[in-house]
Amino acid sequence: MPSPDTLSSTANNAVISASNLTKKYKDFAAVDGISFDIAPGESFGFLGPNGAGKSTTMRMIGAVSTRTSGDLSVVGLDPNQFGPEIRSQLGVVPQEDNLDSELKVRDNLIVYGRYFGLPHSYLGPKADELLEFAQLGEKAKSRVDDLSGGMKRRLTIARALINNPRILMLDEPTTGLDPQARHILWDRLFRLKEQGTTLVLTTHYMDEAEQLCDRLVVIDKGTIMAEGSPSSLIKKYSTREVLELRFGSDRNADVAQQVEPLGERIEVLPDRILVYSDNGEVVLQKVTDLGLNPLTSLVRRSSLEDVFLRLTGRSLIE
Repeated sequence: MPSPDTLSSTANNAVISASNLTKKYKDFAAVDGISFDIAPGESFGFLGPNGAGKSTTMRMIGAVSTRTSGDLSVVGLDPNQFGPEIRSQLGVVPQEDNLDSELKVRDNLIVYGRYFGLPHSYLGPKADELLEFAQLGEKAKSRVDDLSGGMKRRLTIARALINNPRILMLDEPTTGLDPQARHILWDRLFRLKEQGTTLVLTTHYMDEAEQLCDRLVVIDKGTIMAEGSPSSLIKKYSTREVLELRFGSDRNADVAQQVEPLGERIEVLPDRILVYSDNGEVVLQKVTDLGLNPLTSLVRRSSLEDVFLRLTGRSLIE
């Protein structure tokens, strides 16, 4: 068992550090030489489409999948050698809720805590505390199957916190939830971050990445396309505003040639034209002055979706 000093120290004070991290399945590189550092208390995201390598990276960090090559350190330890020691300091929220439907809500926390060897004297009060945190106190004696999707997701997060983890790992935490449930979940995660918990999450929702992440990497086909805070990525790869124009799928390509000189650059999608500019209203007026008359128009601020389109040339959600 490594010493406490070994557990708490890394060369660059990062709780997670990867250098040229690679995972191959025969000739296929699911993760292809990526490097990143995650600081204590940071909320760090992996943003990318399905199949980009996000979940594979999370499994290597969680010490449930060995890397093919490169270096990886989690809380100062090599996951290939110290899996149990690392897992004892992690809370993991998988893509799919894997709650025990035969147990009641509170018992899910108690039984899970026993896997860590935690005593009943600790688990009872801790379970009650976490149920209140997850806004599930009134559901303590309910059956899991009677919970809504959002409630099950919050219970899964509460369960992941039973061992007071240093790092909470969330794999696409809000997939399939309605907007209200997503916002409640985001609020719980904000509170954890305020308490100093390091959050590591994957998502293919751009608004979620903007809401939750201090810093993120855009990953596609196993490689990192860009890294930074959401605002810095938008500033670097996009403009302040985007004008969305719809002329009809049969006209967009033809009209694009006339629109292109009006902005800094354009993206021609099957259903619309995106014109990137620091002042979308000015560009829209120029479009109107040309007599182009779009069917619909919208001026909005740039988002991470625009960053992804710039980097990959395709939509983020597939």
